[in-house]
Amino acid sequence: MKVYSIYILNKSGGLIYQQDVNPGLNKLTSNDYLVLAGTLHGVHAIGSQLNSMMGPRENKSFDNSNNTLIGTERAQNPNTNRSGVQSIESDLFNLYLFQTLTGYKFILITSPNTVVHNVQESKAFGRGDLNKQYSAVNELFKQVYLCFSDYVMKDPFYSLEMPIKSGLFDSKVRAMVQ
Repeated sequence: MKVYSIYILNKSGGLIYQQDVNPGLNKLTSNDYLVLAGTLHGVHAIGSQLNSMMGPRENKSFDNSNNTLIGTERAQNPNTNRSGVQSIESDLFNLYLFQTLTGYKFILITSPNTVVHNVQESKAFGRGDLNKQYSAVNELFKQVYLCFSDYVMKDPFYSLEMPIKSGLFDSKVRAMVQ
């Protein structure tokens, strides 16, 4: 899996961090990045609304590992994106979205899956390859989120909801994805 870009959106959908990791890609203008962030925020909001209109879930005991937050004072899984868009897969890229308890959205754009989506050939691949990609992405999200917590949110000079201008955070994120 090759990481192309990482974006972080604030609660209102504003782009506060953008890092194009792969130097071979065409660069977008700053206005294009803002439009992209607003579009992704809107698609996530629409997905949340569509999910709530689908009716009740079949599984009434919806297991959320963050239910233990009160007892242990620690979130077991920081991804709270249960209703909106979680991933978009295409032939050219995959987009994964991770939402925190505070509403920040981490977006990761990666190379496409190597799994062939042909019905006859899918039995040879199974879901193991796809699950490996999701587990790798979730692990990367956890690492980026920890760096975000350590180097951005604990920075006394950082103002909430504002663009991230931390060289240390940039270098840690670059080291993680390369």
